[in-house]
Amino acid sequence: MRYLGLTGADRQAMLAVIGVESVDALYRDVPASAVLAEPLDLPTHAGELEVHRTLAGFAARNAPAGAAVSFLGAGSYRHHVPAAVDYLIQRGEFLTSYTPYQPEISQGTLQYLFEFQTQVAMIAGMEVASASHYDGATACAEAALMARRLTRRAKVVLSGALHPHYAQATATNLQFIDDALVTLPPDPTAAEDFAPHIDDRTACVVVQNPDVFGRLRDLAPLAEAVHRAGALLVVAVAEPVSLGLVRSPGEMGADVVTAEGQPLGNAMNFGGPYLGLFATREKFVRQMPGRIAGQARDADGRRGWVLTLSAREQHIRREKATSNICTNSGLCALAFTIHLSLLGEEGFRRLAELNHAKASALADRLADLPGVELLDDCFFNEFTVRLPGAAAPVVERLAADGIFAGVPATRLFPGRDGLANLLIAAATEMNTDDDMDRLRAALKGAL
Repeated sequence: MRYLGLTGADRQAMLAVIGVESVDALYRDVPASAVLAEPLDLPTHAGELEVHRTLAGFAARNAPAGAAVSFLGAGSYRHHVPAAVDYLIQRGEFLTSYTPYQPEISQGTLQYLFEFQTQVAMIAGMEVASASHYDGATACAEAALMARRLTRRAKVVLSGALHPHYAQATATNLQFIDDALVTLPPDPTAAEDFAPHIDDRTACVVVQNPDVFGRLRDLAPLAEAVHRAGALLVVAVAEPVSLGLVRSPGEMGADVVTAEGQPLGNAMNFGGPYLGLFATREKFVRQMPGRIAGQARDADGRRGWVLTLSAREQHIRREKATSNICTNSGLCALAFTIHLSLLGEEGFRRLAELNHAKASALADRLADLPGVELLDDCFFNEFTVRLPGAAAPVVERLAADGIFAGVPATRLFPGRDGLANLLIAAATEMNTDDDMDRLRAALKGAL
């Protein structure tokens, strides 16, 4: 049958049954500031060819990281993805599969989710991991909600060096809860003092390692202080490749580890789709968001895979669910799993070592420039430098010359004038010595 729109009479009949007077009344909970006063200035209709041309024109205004010398990072990283990854995830049985509600016909999906969870738990240094979340930011928000349930406390303390997107996602999910959210100011030059904010009301402290400025920290002392107060330590990781070289959050005492999975197996994709990683201690598993794929034996002793824990709002009563903002992110999770499997433990470590070496070489080149200061020499593959002037105009000038120099700190923290001269740069295995020399020469000229 052809689709035919509803008539005015149809709409009125439906509104009468619902008990409201108008369609606008259905949106009364939407803030007035979020409602458009008039339709967007867009064509009312166009043919398929015209739409394609228009959208292609929009797309052409963007420059992918691979089209220039790129040192972009700040939560999204350009790594080499083996061709085998894309080839395998585009197989029909993977590309078209969805949520494994029927385990008897979803064994392949459940198995790779089981392997995915195993990998995440291992690199995070934790005991259990769940099948993935939307991205690192929403996984971080889920961790804060989980900590509140576990501790029965309200206050959540966020590091000022936590990626602002992670902090904003967490704040958004706590805004309608009677919560005390404390966010420390971003300061890339000093160690944060959490002591005044940790008390008997604190549910968790959320930190990032490496942090948004690229700094690495030993979190063990903080974990001890948090635990003495009966709270939990949540560690977010924006660059999981670092876990091939850096001591894992679990080893440093973290209770919950969240991460962004994009850097392994997934392209930058202009910001998505990505996938979130989530791992914790086994004793907290009942309050873990998402779902857990487990291994089992059937009545004949054959190995199989099942959904061991499904505490999402699709499965149980919403008020009892541990998560309302998670998903399978299945294809992205599979890409992550394949890439990490191809690397293996030794390859993963070597990739991490190569990334650190590349970043160290770049830092040496930039810190040698007159007026450029490296803020911290303890980093993985990303670091922050202070320029003699504002970083944003320099970044724009170099971008026009085909060099993506990094991310100005004010892009992440708008309105923070004290961060105006800071540039956050990342180097991965994708950057050559020639790339670094070109950035150094261009930055010297721009300064």
